[in-house]
Amino acid sequence: MTTAAIPTTSTTWTIDPTHSLVEFSTKHMMITTVKGRFTEVKGTITTNAENPAQAGADVTIAAGSITTGTDPRDEHLRSADFFDVEKYPTLAFRAKSVEGAPKTPGDEFVVVGDLTIRDVTKEVKLNATYEGAGKDPWGNEKVSFSATTKIDRREFGLTWNAALETGGVLVANDIKISLEVQAVKAA
Repeated sequence: MTTAAIPTTSTTWTIDPTHSLVEFSTKHMMITTVKGRFTEVKGTITTNAENPAQAGADVTIAAGSITTGTDPRDEHLRSADFFDVEKYPTLAFRAKSVEGAPKTPGDEFVVVGDLTIRDVTKEVKLNATYEGAGKDPWGNEKVSFSATTKIDRREFGLTWNAALETGGVLVANDIKISLEVQAVKAA
């Protein structure tokens, strides 16, 4: 991929799930960082370098696609103690505004939107970076962004925990979220 400037007109892009990553991390037993990811993500991104008010994102993540590399932990995360995927099969993010107008690779901006987990919706700010755009070998126009944020899982109803004998808790409340997104220009 080249590092071209972002288009200056309003452009819609479809997220490419095979080249995108939705990852999270938190502390386990207050001493070790555990990471996981969601493998099924879909949605659209709208860009406009000249008018950020016309930019946005609409993303859906399959809650059951969570993986940490440990099957028993993944099953616990899918249970009613955490994501309750039977009752709440998706997580969603809907952008409400974009602060800043990224034009060239490396430009930073903020995306403000509503994150929904377990039917609880809270506003979050994503600290984002425009990574570049270009054509793949088959002529498809692609664009790429990265973003990070931090949430308190309890605000979304993810309250399960266990006290440790030595003090503290098994699962930290702060969750770091990291995104790497590639999208293809919609037809």
